[in-house]
Amino acid sequence: MDLLQNRSLVDRAWSPTPYDQWSDDLHNICGNFNAHTMQRGDKVTGTASRIDVCGMEFAHVSNDLDYVHRGWDDIRRDAHEHLFLILQLEGACGVEHSGQQNILDVGECILVDSTRPTTFYFRGHFSNHLSLHLPRQLMYSGSKVDFDVARKLAADDPMTMMLRALIAKMMTTPESEAASPHLRQLMFDTTRQAFLSTDIQTASLTSLHDSAGRRMQMVDILIDKHLTESDLSAKWLATRLGVSIRTLQQDFQGLGMTCTTVIRDKRLRFAREKIEQLKEQRHAGTIAEVAYSAGFNDISYFNRSFKELFDCAPSELLRAGEAVPRMV
Repeated sequence: MDLLQNRSLVDRAWSPTPYDQWSDDLHNICGNFNAHTMQRGDKVTGTASRIDVCGMEFAHVSNDLDYVHRGWDDIRRDAHEHLFLILQLEGACGVEHSGQQNILDVGECILVDSTRPTTFYFRGHFSNHLSLHLPRQLMYSGSKVDFDVARKLAADDPMTMMLRALIAKMMTTPESEAASPHLRQLMFDTTRQAFLSTDIQTASLTSLHDSAGRRMQMVDILIDKHLTESDLSAKWLATRLGVSIRTLQQDFQGLGMTCTTVIRDKRLRFAREKIEQLKEQRHAGTIAEVAYSAGFNDISYFNRSFKELFDCAPSELLRAGEAVPRMV
């Protein structure tokens, strides 16, 4: 069934939801976002709910808010990193992300990076969308091609139709089915191909060094592309960007972070995603192999840092029946 015709997702009789409940539900599913109503104290027409199917997490978000914003402070408070594949089901939604502005109409989709500030605009009009939470580090580390965020795909684009068909298939596939892991991998690969980098957007990256904010966007891209390489460091990044190490350190300090901590935490999140995969595969590898593949050379340091960030040892996560709790 076409997602746009799925009666469990669209054309429902949406009831008003208290603002605090709607906001808390969105936070529990997607992380730190700040919702703004048209008038103070208003209720929200719609809901924010979580759908777990095929071993993947979706957010089903409907509302008639003014706008929803996620800034740098919100990003720093979240331990989880995702790429949100957003599909518009009803109404329209304005998206301001990574220096790009788009308006999503019914059937259109866009890829949004949870590690970059984002604003969704509704202006009091009803909007309903589905968001697939893709593991960010796995998406980048497992990719042999460059792909773009913040680029809209039209509803009649063949890749958009393929993505909608895959999501519809996932919606009817239990995680316990043997085909589930293969369907997830197909979803990862198809998303990368759907948002394959264009020459124009790739060329625009060469001008990102002209301000601290844009320079940090380029830093984020470089770290993601080279996350597991042993040479990745503040010195390597500064050389690639053509700036001094002191300038780069000041950029990180302006965000309340250090380069070393950002690289370490991204590697830890990547390792967590790899361990989650190990839980599905018998004899697929060890925690030590995961640590080395994520760029760590000291297992003791890896174990200690992992527990510090996630409040759970890697071995405990591997044995657990559920994922690490969301940190706020």
